[in-house]
Amino acid sequence: MKHLIIGGVAGGATAAARIRRMDEFAEIIIFEKGKYISFANCGLPYYIGGIIDDRARLFLQTPTSFANRYQVDVRVENTVLGIDTTQKTVTVRRNDGSEYVETYDKLLLSPGASPLKPPLEGVDLEGIFTLRDIPDADRIKRFIQTRNVKKAVVVGAGFIGLEMAENLHHTGAEVSIVEMADQVMAPVDFSIASHVHQHLLQKGVNLYLEQTVERFEQREGKIDVCLKSGLTIPADMVILSIGVRPQTALAQTADLKIGETGGIWVNEYLETSAKDVYAVGDAIQFPHPITGKPWMNYLANPANRQGRLVADNMVHGNTQVYEGSIGTAIAKVFDLTVATTGLAAKKLKQLNIPYQSSHTHSGSHAGYYPGSTQMSIKLTFDPHSGKIYGAQGVGYDGVDKRIDQIALLIKLGGSVYDLTKVEHCYAPPFSSAKDPIAIAGYVALQIVNGRMPVVHWREMQSTNPNEVTILDVRTAKETADGKVINGSLNIPLEELRKHLDEIPKDKPVYIYCAIGLRGYLAQQIVTQQGFSRVKNLSGGYRTYSIATATSLI
Repeated sequence: MKHLIIGGVAGGATAAARIRRMDEFAEIIIFEKGKYISFANCGLPYYIGGIIDDRARLFLQTPTSFANRYQVDVRVENTVLGIDTTQKTVTVRRNDGSEYVETYDKLLLSPGASPLKPPLEGVDLEGIFTLRDIPDADRIKRFIQTRNVKKAVVVGAGFIGLEMAENLHHTGAEVSIVEMADQVMAPVDFSIASHVHQHLLQKGVNLYLEQTVERFEQREGKIDVCLKSGLTIPADMVILSIGVRPQTALAQTADLKIGETGGIWVNEYLETSAKDVYAVGDAIQFPHPITGKPWMNYLANPANRQGRLVADNMVHGNTQVYEGSIGTAIAKVFDLTVATTGLAAKKLKQLNIPYQSSHTHSGSHAGYYPGSTQMSIKLTFDPHSGKIYGAQGVGYDGVDKRIDQIALLIKLGGSVYDLTKVEHCYAPPFSSAKDPIAIAGYVALQIVNGRMPVVHWREMQSTNPNEVTILDVRTAKETADGKVINGSLNIPLEELRKHLDEIPKDKPVYIYCAIGLRGYLAQQIVTQQGFSRVKNLSGGYRTYSIATATSLI
């Protein structure tokens, strides 16, 4: 059996290794247009920032080591020009310009995606870069080492953009981020992104949200980043991180079906519209397990899983069904960890899927053990069944563990009820007897069963205090510095039963505390004392205050 693989990173390399493990006698050829295979894309920002000081550590395998270990014919700097699915051949161009043809029994496309470079005036000026592969990283690293880079601008505040902002900061540069949306990290909701905004500002990063680059101008060897608003940001270098585009040109010339999202269409076996031609990685579209709608997923973990699964189908026939990816991702932003899985509230709203959400704030481990820090978790779920749609977490320690656990429950069709059943390992340095995801599950469960009607920060922000009683049940000490919601009535929880007559019964009552627990306790007291239309602020004042902060630029 002769297997040809186009693309030697992530899914392609994984598939080749897996094919060899299953078939010692197969002929396997990898075509890679670049010089490198099996390198760590996700490590590139940390190499640029000096966190990874040895460039060689970025290479999981070299073409030579991979070829020797797996007996694979690795052909770097060989570009596939065309595919004939009828004759089952590919046409290839070598680095010297000569061309040749190879036949195949099974063909795998793993072309990846390329960074977007907008057609803006001055976008090709020296000092403006994109980051996707080793040569990109080398160019950026060389520029930093040979130029006196004091000011850097990152255009785009996705995961890679934020990682680059941190690592440019590590080099000693003053960093500015320009983002056309009203928040960083598009996959998460605004309330979670707000934690990142606050942290970036604390680290001295300049944030320009809801700003669009109009052009770049060169002035005295520097770059002026000119925004449509009229603002100009001076820079020594610019990183463009505004997204990627799937590499589908080869598939299109081969008349393979392209999906509605612009990715290569594949079936549940990861086979394209042409028999014996498969595709994996950033270039494919696949139905989302929750919505059933096709989407593009630019993440390394699914690409590697697809590579392993597709190898089975190429060797043994179509026996392994791919379940799809829900989009589980994580980023380190200076000291902060931000992670997400499944569908955020804004995505559910866009898709017109009814949902409810909850915010909780818990300690990363037992509060009495030194070093515990606060972790915020947001859940989205079906308001009736409690089926979990998504989760987002932000904090300093343990966020990855919790989001990974929730991600598995989502993929298994779990609900908020199941969150309360997760049996986690507990010792004071690692968790609390009530783990943060258990607390998130209990809170969400109270919302689903109707015991805790909630009001969310956006609704609270637009509430008229003349029409609603806003009840603050924190202590007088907590409210003394003016950190309150306008128009609120302060009655500490411990004194609430003695002052119920001060709360009007002819208006709705919105209660809040620091993080939501005391608000829930107060809600139970007030409701059982005959008050109706009582809601608790989800996530309490902490969620509200961070989400409504306005000092960004």
